[in-house]
Amino acid sequence: MRFAERSDLRISRWFEERETAAKRGRAVFTEMIRLLKRGRADGLILHKIDRGARNMKDWAEIGELSEAGIGVFTANETLDLQTRGGRLTADLQAVIAADYIRNLRDEVKKGFYGRLKQGVYPLPAPLGYLDRGAGKPKAIDPVAGPLVRQAFELYATGRYSLETLGAELQQLGFRNRRGKTVTLGGLAKILHCPFYVGIIRITRTGETFQGAHEPLVPKALFERVGRILAGKTNRRPLRHDFLFRRLIRCRLCAFSLIGERQKGRVYYRCHTKRCLTRGIREDHVEDVVRDKLAEVRLAPAEVAYARAKIESIKAEWSQTREAQLRDTDLQLAKVGERLERLTDAFLDGALEREIFEDRKRKLLEERIALFDRKRALADDNEGPAQRLAKILELAESAYQTYESAFPAERRELIETVTSNREVAGKTLDVALDIPFSLIADRWKSSNGGPHRGIPRTWDRLLGLLAGWSTEHPLH
Repeated sequence: MRFAERSDLRISRWFEERETAAKRGRAVFTEMIRLLKRGRADGLILHKIDRGARNMKDWAEIGELSEAGIGVFTANETLDLQTRGGRLTADLQAVIAADYIRNLRDEVKKGFYGRLKQGVYPLPAPLGYLDRGAGKPKAIDPVAGPLVRQAFELYATGRYSLETLGAELQQLGFRNRRGKTVTLGGLAKILHCPFYVGIIRITRTGETFQGAHEPLVPKALFERVGRILAGKTNRRPLRHDFLFRRLIRCRLCAFSLIGERQKGRVYYRCHTKRCLTRGIREDHVEDVVRDKLAEVRLAPAEVAYARAKIESIKAEWSQTREAQLRDTDLQLAKVGERLERLTDAFLDGALEREIFEDRKRKLLEERIALFDRKRALADDNEGPAQRLAKILELAESAYQTYESAFPAERRELIETVTSNREVAGKTLDVALDIPFSLIADRWKSSNGGPHRGIPRTWDRLLGLLAGWSTEHPLH
């Protein structure tokens, strides 16, 4: 205003731009240029050149105004753009301003990627985590964090769609940062986000980095949720919740048999045309399942021997765990070396970025799995002994539990103990799942006929069960 008074100029309209002058396509700047070209004013007063434009395209727009006879003035600089010397000085200042912005952008980018390489996410924390200040890893939110974990656990059961999961979480008090209901898009974004397993992914570039923050979700759970999301299963409301719904498969066409009630009885039928499998009665299925559960029942002498052996395994676990921790640390070191070699190959130009990012992501996922294993070992004070006890307890009680359980509990027991429930024609085949098949086959010998020596048989069996349970904990 003081410049206008000194220069005998009248300001007809003010334009206040809130976006940085380095950005192209600013709405206010574009509107101002449009009105000047249409002759709505005789000139333009800028505070300084670098306040009007810090990119060469916008400065070129201002230069075209000057060449068209529209006055361009700077209130803080004595420059006359109508003269050759004044225009040269102004052009130099505009170039310096543009270079300053480019350098500033490079420095910001360098700091941004520096944080990422340290495992620190330099953007606002996702839902379930809290910001702890610049340069510090995100911390788990004590309120929202457990709810995010529960969202993964519920969806991993396969019993929820995004709509029903959102409704369930809303009842539990799950809200976004503004205190509002989490949208379906927001919920899908959470379930797809690898940040919760300890991996930072930059969506715009596809780059991945190892995070220094504490993972909120185990890698196995995250992968299970990912498989369910990728399946895009159509969910239909249930009319009849039959006991063996979607538990029996046709061996000939690989589709699940559909339950239906006819004359007071429940039948499971294959509805594929021309398939030879037609149907099987539910009571017959139950008889076969009972026979299978009976195969894993244990004799009192077996139970007593197994419990004593489990106690000795528990006593030896401390040394075993230390050895496994050392092995895990060795594998982590090898993954770190492979990451370094991969990065060197990329920097030397031996790998394209797409291949580099894909291999880097796989190595980071392998590292996350090893970290999960290390944490599990550190927290596991009883080792395979506790898992063995759980397996044997379930095997011992499976038959009686099935007889007295509610339908939902029966379904869960069937899914845990059996596998490959298949029908071909009218013949039903139910196989026991590992580890229960190992228990049922405990009397079989690979070197000849069966033998009945409890110590020899159970030492071999417990070794097999311990190895299986270490890799596949029974939930």
